Amino acid sequence: MRKTVAGMLITLDGVVESPEKWHAPYFDDELGDMIDSAAAESDAMLLGRRTYEEFATFWTSLGSKESLAEFMNGKPKYVASTTLQELDWSNSSLVDGNLAETLDALKRQPGKNIQIYGSPTLVRSLLRDGLLDELTLLVHPIVVGDGQRLFENGNYGTALRLEKSRTLDTGVVALTYAPVNEKRARV
Repeated sequence: MRKTVAGMLITLDGVVESPEKWHAPYFDDELGDMIDSAAAESDAMLLGRRTYEEFATFWTSLGSKESLAEFMNGKPKYVASTTLQELDWSNSSLVDGNLAETLDALKRQPGKNIQIYGSPTLVRSLLRDGLLDELTLLVHPIVVGDGQRLFENGNYGTALRLEKSRTLDTGVVALTYAPVNEKRARV
């Protein structure tokens, strides 16, 4: 069975918003390899509306200039949104019904992981509802103070189990967790 996996760039103070403002000094080949590895283990993406809109503009402008652009532009994308009516980015499908049912059907199909990039609101709801199988936080050694945080407005009581950790040469710490609550989808 396929897994839903999320990867987030995050600061020490929990900010996930606007990584283009703070992430670049920490990006190197080692981190690039980790991101490419996650893409290689996936054959579809699940995105929230805001991330979809940002990514659609950015990745289509790159064409095939970067290896990850080929993945982003070519793979199926499922967009969880109650406000979007049309999707212009190639291979994109709107999930406007029951997200849990859609994810269950996607996970039962043969294939690799369903990767979630960014999309903090979506990630929070998937954790809350027991629909996320794995969460990787790429914790950057910087405090930015302002911006949307991954865990805003309280805690949903989701227990996480550390599956693996790795400290990169730049000081970024990669932490991979699996939810352990009773709602978690079984793999």
